Amino acid sequence: MKKILMVALAGTLAGTLATTQIAGPLIAEEAKNNASVYQQLDLFGDIFERIRSQYVEEVDEADLIEAAINGMLTSLDPHSSYLAPKDFEDMQVRTRGSFGGLGIEVTQEDGFVKVISPMDGTPADEAGIESGDFITHVDGESLLGLNLNDAVELMRGPIGSEIIITVVREGEPEPFDVSIIRDTIKLTAVRTRVEGSTVVMRISAFNDQTYPNLESGLKKAVEELGGIENVNGFVVDLRNNPGGLLVQAIKVSDAFLNEGEIVSTRGRDPQDSDRYNASEGDLAQGKPIVVLINGGSASASEIVAGALKDHRRAVVVGTQSFGKGSVQTIMPLQGNGAMRLTTARYYTPSGRSIQALGVSPNIVVEQPRPKPVSEDDANADRPRRTEASLRGIISNDSMTEDEKAQLEEDRKKVEAAAKLRDEDFQLSYAVDLLTGLSALAASK
Repeated sequence: MKKILMVALAGTLAGTLATTQIAGPLIAEEAKNNASVYQQLDLFGDIFERIRSQYVEEVDEADLIEAAINGMLTSLDPHSSYLAPKDFEDMQVRTRGSFGGLGIEVTQEDGFVKVISPMDGTPADEAGIESGDFITHVDGESLLGLNLNDAVELMRGPIGSEIIITVVREGEPEPFDVSIIRDTIKLTAVRTRVEGSTVVMRISAFNDQTYPNLESGLKKAVEELGGIENVNGFVVDLRNNPGGLLVQAIKVSDAFLNEGEIVSTRGRDPQDSDRYNASEGDLAQGKPIVVLINGGSASASEIVAGALKDHRRAVVVGTQSFGKGSVQTIMPLQGNGAMRLTTARYYTPSGRSIQALGVSPNIVVEQPRPKPVSEDDANADRPRRTEASLRGIISNDSMTEDEKAQLEEDRKKVEAAAKLRDEDFQLSYAVDLLTGLSALAASK
């Protein structure tokens, strides 16, 4: 019995020694790291005191601390930042769909402000600002060296006031100035219309209004066409949509999927990962869908495009999307401010992250730049001479009057489609694609 007890004690002692030998270096390493952190904090405090007491001009201590916090966050990635109380309040207003400003979604690149996309119907959109433009100056003041929040603050101002921004655009030999009048931005998240037998849903933002707007607009358009049996398909236009609320992107994707994963998010801690799945119910009732994207389609837009593409529920048409595949969490802080911190990446149903890569369209279709009107274009608008325009022609005896009326109606639809091609080539391609798919289905 004593021998057994001695063996047990020896085993316990050996286990204790082994634990001590393993844990000892770990504890020492952690203590060393903590000491290093405290030294750095002491360094920060020392610099802060020297600036406060010795800088050539008196400084605001709160501004110094805020700048330090923002510098720490912006050093992580382009989307993490500190939101001062006013900025936090403005952000909450924007997600409700109404705010004041120019109407552009921006990021920062190479020290300058880069336009992700102008928002539909806003002053920036009407002034011709394009996705990919760089804004280098505001009212003659350079933005180089400013963080994104400060640059955006320079662009804010009273409603109705003028702002002149200097733009650098690819393909333009010189920077140029654009005058914009600030206005209240009232976003209609989804605009729905009918093109021929196609329902076109233009989604310009993902805010609290997006899914309700989509659902009601889609139902109204289907009723306008006389029922789902008269609809040849749907176009979901996500071009120049900078994103917004993750929950709305999930709802929009779910609107056209009956099952399967929509998106997953994976953070630093595996326990913080989330997976979002579709529920039963397809608002399009199985009709074909074309999704339009371009370089201004970002974040939530890419979630929708990626989900519908991976499930082969839609054909994605256009050009490569922006490639923002990260999730930002807004964390309220003391003093009514907040921290926007990148906490996860999101992945499409195929398990692919689109961070810095974007969603690739199934069919690449560039949007041609408008050409100057030439004499040949002007001549093209003149009525064409055909057999039907000649005097004294013989009649067509192979068709009834009803058939002739139907032929005339079909001809008008084709002409309308051709006109759309001049106005918006990418959208007309999507509509033509759905018309072709519908014709193939009808012939089977």
